[in-house]
Amino acid sequence: MKHALSAWSPLRELEDFQNRILRAFHPVSRDVSQESGHSGWTPLVDISEDDDSYRLAVDLPQIQREDVKVTVENGVLTISGERKFSKEDGNAKYHRIERGYGSFVRSFGLPPDAASSGIEAKFADGVLQIRVQKNENSKPKQIEVKVD
Repeated sequence: MKHALSAWSPLRELEDFQNRILRAFHPVSRDVSQESGHSGWTPLVDISEDDDSYRLAVDLPQIQREDVKVTVENGVLTISGERKFSKEDGNAKYHRIERGYGSFVRSFGLPPDAASSGIEAKFADGVLQIRVQKNENSKPKQIEVKVD
């Protein structure tokens, strides 16, 4: 059996630890006998990088733009919001509720080369796209070497 090497990421470990702590205080409940039918949930996020920026794609199906908030404070990007549970038929009995509902918060530490003033967010088709510009002075520059 081959074992692949992966780069150690202290930020990823810190985020995993934070998520475990949050789950301990807000355990996920699948009990359909609860009056509200709500359970804790965390939206999935993809993070990528190119030469000019960092990009986050956050899956937020069935959430209205007004119910999503993006903030930056002290080098931390925070995405919060709520997916509301609505009973379409007040007489229906639910036997299983697997989709998560309720409030969520995701926080990400910005890298040192991120420009917190250069952040754009767009929301379409249930996906929140966030683009964080990199500082100009942190981008690699090619310097011409003259030969005498």
